[in-house]
Amino acid sequence: MTIVIPVLNEATSIVAALRALAPLRTRGHELIVVDGGSRDRTCALAEAHADRVLRSAPGRARQMNFGAQAASGSVLMFLHADTRLPDGAIHAVVAALRTRDWGRFDVRLSGRQLAFRVVERMISLRSRWSGIATGDQAMFLKADLFRAVGGFPEIPLMEDVALSKRLKYQRGRPACIKLRVETSSRRWELHGIAHTIVLMWVLRLAYALGVAPERLVRLYQNHAAGP
Repeated sequence: MTIVIPVLNEATSIVAALRALAPLRTRGHELIVVDGGSRDRTCALAEAHADRVLRSAPGRARQMNFGAQAASGSVLMFLHADTRLPDGAIHAVVAALRTRDWGRFDVRLSGRQLAFRVVERMISLRSRWSGIATGDQAMFLKADLFRAVGGFPEIPLMEDVALSKRLKYQRGRPACIKLRVETSSRRWELHGIAHTIVLMWVLRLAYALGVAPERLVRLYQNHAAGP
């Protein structure tokens, strides 16, 4: 398996993220970090902890596609730098791919507030109901399938949703692994849980109605910039 991690200015956390994956490297799984133009020491810090550190044009979709092109594994997993895999993740993926061509994990947010327990359950249930996976859920699929469907659409936002829809309609619904990856709740904590939920639903609805991702990304960036 090859794990592809797109990064941008992750110097404060990249070493911890990659060290968490070190046991997988010792078992022969490949780890590729793809930088999209960091201005800090992300690449230098990652060098000692990954099989390859690549540099690509900016944009998460471009970065993940670039990493996938260089991958040697027969299975690809796309992992955010602030997401941690649970114990037994690889075994679960192998088992899931015996009956499905692609899949994702349930999610846990890192924050301790009770509200996060509700949010994470909503995310997992929504994904299970819709058959759509997001980047925070450690999407995985067979490498030949990824190449056959053309990889991630190189759009500035919703690339994970777009790929999920393509896979769902061409190859069926995803394997939904109940093991939970843990992803950072920092954006929820920074901007507020209710505000972030509303923004995510607005973006998804607008995308479903045909609003161009280039327009949606401006709304997302304005939100991320804060007041």
